[in-house]
Amino acid sequence: MKNVLERLLNLLACLLTANRPVSADEIRYTVAGYEGKTDDAFHRMFERDKELLREMGIPISLQPTDIWEIEFGYVLPPEEYQLADPGLTDEERTALWLAAQIVRLGGQPQGPEAILKLGGIPFSGGGEPLAAELGLGSTDLSTAFQAVADRSSLGFVYRERGRSIHPYGLVHQRGHWYVVGKESGEEVKAFRIDRTSNMAIGSEPGTFERPVGFKAAEALPRAPWEAGEGDVRAEVQFDSDVAWWAERQLPPNAGREHHDDGSITARLDVANEDAFIGWLLAFEEKAEVLAPAELRARLMQRVEGAG
Repeated sequence: MKNVLERLLNLLACLLTANRPVSADEIRYTVAGYEGKTDDAFHRMFERDKELLREMGIPISLQPTDIWEIEFGYVLPPEEYQLADPGLTDEERTALWLAAQIVRLGGQPQGPEAILKLGGIPFSGGGEPLAAELGLGSTDLSTAFQAVADRSSLGFVYRERGRSIHPYGLVHQRGHWYVVGKESGEEVKAFRIDRTSNMAIGSEPGTFERPVGFKAAEALPRAPWEAGEGDVRAEVQFDSDVAWWAERQLPPNAGREHHDDGSITARLDVANEDAFIGWLLAFEEKAEVLAPAELRARLMQRVEGAG
């Protein structure tokens, strides 16, 4: 991933400072990161880089290099890319600075360079970082990012089983990174990256196409008990005074039966029994597992153990 980012930055610097259309051949021989590539390798790499820039909203385009429009080169019009002065107030710049400090990637707080370009901040603090670590330092995360960007297959071991997926995207949720993709003949699934091992990228880029309109976040489990390898159909009854709260937390695909006394019976799929039992314990005696008997017994053991 580091090499890709450096190459993209070099390409942006070239286009922004050239003040004229730059041909593909000129980019190949003057921009660091493309040197030493064969014709086919350069064209594949350059096409991927252009696609990545456009996906990030950077308007790279072709323009003729001469009045006869015989040859063409690539341009990045500054007026379409550079950010106009937003006219932020002192309070708005302060809020932006705090937001940039709160979220960190790879354990490092955001440096002051960006906020200084917007006029700085009207106070002088001690510089202590306020941070929510998003774990970008993981080598496996970098590998997964590369596979997603290149549309290459991604292999790894997950729950003691070898997997090979088409990685459609990455998502961060509840303090963990997930790679979302599809195994041959399987449904789209999410795999927690810190639970994988032996991660490796396939040799050929561009081996698959993402589904149109695909959103990786929608593939993640909505509830903690939906993430796992189990397959249990649970039936639980919630008393009337907690039914409203339980119903708000049930996933959309859960079955619901409302009773005259205000209680409800929910029927839902459970992939992680421990997480499900942990959720039920918060309702204390006002939630009763009706089926299956094995799940009811596990819940009772947890209750008795806690007592």
